[in-house]
Amino acid sequence: MQPHSISQVWDQLTGTQAMPNSTVIWATAVLALLAVGWRTVWQLTRNVVTIAHEGGHALVALLMRRRLHGIRLHSDTSGLTVSSGKPHGPGMVLTAAAGYVAPSLLGLGGAWMLAAGHTTGLLWAVVALLLCVLIEVRNAYGVLTVLLTGGLCFAVSWFGNAQLQGAFAYLCVWFLLLAGVRPVLELQTKRARGQARDSDADQLARLTRLPGLFWVGVFLVVSLGSLLVGARWLIPWT
Repeated sequence: MQPHSISQVWDQLTGTQAMPNSTVIWATAVLALLAVGWRTVWQLTRNVVTIAHEGGHALVALLMRRRLHGIRLHSDTSGLTVSSGKPHGPGMVLTAAAGYVAPSLLGLGGAWMLAAGHTTGLLWAVVALLLCVLIEVRNAYGVLTVLLTGGLCFAVSWFGNAQLQGAFAYLCVWFLLLAGVRPVLELQTKRARGQARDSDADQLARLTRLPGLFWVGVFLVVSLGSLLVGARWLIPWT
């Protein structure tokens, strides 16, 4: 981008940019699929999903007027968001339910912005969200992960040309849409083996008296629905 004045920055943020050609769009979809499906790569890229997951918990906790005590991100790609407030009721239910659906809903919002041509605006929105998460992170690994992710997004949005920005933005959105599905499937696999007795789904089961499998189904419907709608917006059908 490399604008030379505040007005140019504003024009980039609020203006629209042309979408990449169909080859780039399909190529970024394939790369995102590899980043999710290739186990070796997934062990690294899953950190981004954890940021979105814990950020979802944190955002909803604040919206529900709970007191947020911080976010921790770990090297095994697990995370923890701690908040205090009423230990039951709609606010606690929504806070617990927000994590697994957050990556998919962020991807869906990103797909909508790309379909509207707001590529640069999307990248800067991502940087702003990551800064908000960074403020609440309470461990060194978490700070490093968020800084690296945010730094990459900022570098592309500030120094990259329109073609690079477009390809990177589509790659990120495809990744969030696709990556939102896999953790839900992994969650149910662990639950079936008795390895996730304190998962979000099981916490929701205790809060609502609805079975954990019901909540896994909710997470899966949201993630798959977001993927289908988001793909409809991203793919050039004509």
